[in-house]
Amino acid sequence: MKMLMLRAALLLSGLLPLAAQAQYRTPYQTSIYVDGPIVGGLLLATGLAFDKAQNGEGLTDGEVLGLRREDVNGFDRFAAGYYNPDVKKASDYPFYGSFAAPAALILADSKVRDKAGQVGVLYLEAISLTGALFTLSTATVERSRPLAYSNDPRLTLSQRGNNNANNSFFAGHTAATATNTFFFAKVFHDFHPESAARPFVWTAAAAIPAAVGYMRLKAGKHFLSDNLVGYAVGAASGILVPQLHKKRRGGVSMVPMQGINVNGYSYGGLLLTKRL
Repeated sequence: MKMLMLRAALLLSGLLPLAAQAQYRTPYQTSIYVDGPIVGGLLLATGLAFDKAQNGEGLTDGEVLGLRREDVNGFDRFAAGYYNPDVKKASDYPFYGSFAAPAALILADSKVRDKAGQVGVLYLEAISLTGALFTLSTATVERSRPLAYSNDPRLTLSQRGNNNANNSFFAGHTAATATNTFFFAKVFHDFHPESAARPFVWTAAAAIPAAVGYMRLKAGKHFLSDNLVGYAVGAASGILVPQLHKKRRGGVSMVPMQGINVNGYSYGGLLLTKRL
């Protein structure tokens, strides 16, 4: 999952030079001099954390055998021991499919397509933020997955205690899916402020990562709290990155002006206006 997010971010980085293009009026304001370094820093953080996470140590066989459900906090304890490889496989379909959502919006929506470069940069920033937070978390927080507590004969001690089985916090599949779907909904919302479809788009955006989180829970990949944090991180990235780039309505403008007053005298100066 970490490698997929890193590759997607690197691929989309080619959109940065296109951010200033397009003719259609956009609700967003971006700058390659601001967003470029931000994306670069996030990708660097992701790469460094990914390398550290990959080199982490798992549990020994003795430590795996010493795991007890009673040691899991009461909120998450019910999931300790969950394991279902079929559900795990099923969770991959909406997860991978969600990465097509931003591209589908750009291709299918003419308004968004006119700003493909800019929207692509915003998506790159959102998914890079989620990726950086996820990899930093897995690199620094050691937490055994629910399947590590399972006695299912299909699982070996190595599978229950390897490095990957120690990366439960937080749920990367859920986070990435939420970033993709909520980004789709937020951009659609901003480009179509009068659309009657907006409530349905938001409902779908919320439901898809929730379904992924539920499947990851039943598969034994993450506890409930891991999924809740992943959902919150992904939704926040998908919504806040576009929101923070929205054009400000309350800006002050200065316009030169001149004329003749009622007494016949000419005047000149600057007209200050503020949009409310």
